Amino acid sequence: MTLSFEQTVPEPSSHVGGSDQAQVDPDPVYRPEVYQPQEDSRLLVDCLRAVPGLIGARALDLCTGSGVLAQAAAHLGARSVVAVDLSEAAVRSARERCRDAPCQVEVRLGRFQDQVGRGRYDVVTCNPPYVPAPDPRDGVEASPGPAHAWDAGPDGRAVLDPLCAVAAEFLEPGGTMLVVQSEFADVTATVRALRATGLHADVMARWSVPFGPVMTARADWLERRGLLEYGCRTEGLVVVRAVKRDVA
Repeated sequence: MTLSFEQTVPEPSSHVGGSDQAQVDPDPVYRPEVYQPQEDSRLLVDCLRAVPGLIGARALDLCTGSGVLAQAAAHLGARSVVAVDLSEAAVRSARERCRDAPCQVEVRLGRFQDQVGRGRYDVVTCNPPYVPAPDPRDGVEASPGPAHAWDAGPDGRAVLDPLCAVAAEFLEPGGTMLVVQSEFADVTATVRALRATGLHADVMARWSVPFGPVMTARADWLERRGLLEYGCRTEGLVVVRAVKRDVA
């Protein structure tokens, strides 16, 4: 599948490359506290396949979760991969998933902000928490699962904003960052924030998916806030690409 800016893409594939060893599959050891690969993971992996220069690249995967993007980068030809997550369970899952990767995959426990100054990379991916989250007083039923992996404040930007602020610090000149998010978390704000740091940023791909349990539980609340058209039960997933210009 060929992707380009502002192109609406068909259903992403489940394979990340030509190898049967590299697929967007659930964790080898299921942990309920770890975000399992879903549609946003698949869309981000397919966009990763379209990044020029990935072969031989130094790659960084922030908010790695299950490690599926780190695994994908390794099987798509990266020379080395660093994966980062705040969750100890996610770090364990990512290490297990990437144990047999064809290149070195280092999985670190910590915040993405802590990686600033620890190296620059040719390719950076991130599937951060991006779902607008109601206040407990709003009376919205909580969904089962690792809420820390998707809840991102009332506007969905609790992680996106600080990520965009430091994005350029992770990239080598000519490097590319891919970030996936929901349309409900203000895609325009992400593009503008990345451009404000000197990066070239635009929407790379969009994909519309039916609501899952989390979004279904929040549909009425999203409608009341004006983020969701009444009666609509689909979500637009968006990958934003940011490129650091080469030094003249």
